[in-house]
Amino acid sequence: MALELAERVTATPTAVNDELFERLRRHFTEAQIVELAAICAWENYRARFNRVLDIEPHGFYQVGDPSRGEGGHST
Repeated sequence: MALELAERVTATPTAVNDELFERLRRHFTEAQIVELAAICAWENYRARFNRVLDIEPHGFYQVGDPSRGEGGHST
């Protein structure tokens, strides 16, 4: 659900609707939803900012990198 929120926040225009909020409320507190939304918005901002300035990734994180554990997350 958190990934769905991230995808919908990134869409232009945003596609976050009442149905998604109801599902989020079943699993997260209001404060957690606010934090998720802030993280999604911040990452979206950084990605767009970097694209405008043609800033390339520095290789700190690779999606699906097996050396970092399943799904690329640190273990």
